[in-house]
Amino acid sequence: MSAGGRGRDWLTAHLPHRGAMNLLDEVVAWDGERLHARARNHGAADHPLRRGGCLPVACAIEYAAQAAAAHGALVDTASPVPGAGFLASVRGAEFHAARLDDVAGPLDVEVERTGEGAGSVAYAFRVRGEGRTLAEGRVTIVLDASVASAMPAA
Repeated sequence: MSAGGRGRDWLTAHLPHRGAMNLLDEVVAWDGERLHARARNHGAADHPLRRGGCLPVACAIEYAAQAAAAHGALVDTASPVPGAGFLASVRGAEFHAARLDDVAGPLDVEVERTGEGAGSVAYAFRVRGEGRTLAEGRVTIVLDASVASAMPAA
């Protein structure tokens, strides 16, 4: 992977997530298929996803989705404006911890593009902290608004 060199300013400018919901702190490295990002806000008492005094490990999915969005922004250099996509599905999610807020040190978020088509892109993800895997699985992000409007309601 190439050197990242993308920090908070770049993430704020290139992801649709605003304010405290922009969860990543930096892109560590990336290439055409993969991205490694880092986050340090998971222990914050005012984290926007914190519930009942903790940050459940399931929130790792949002970190992964934002890493996928960052990867998309880096590889789609033709679009100067961040495109809004949405998380369409999560598959094969496995959680190896109960929460994220008690993890000392940063979270390392790794995504790898595994497929694309019909206005969507799929990524495998892994969120690590303290030298161990905390969560892993696959996400599909819908990028094309016309595909999103044609999807059946849940």
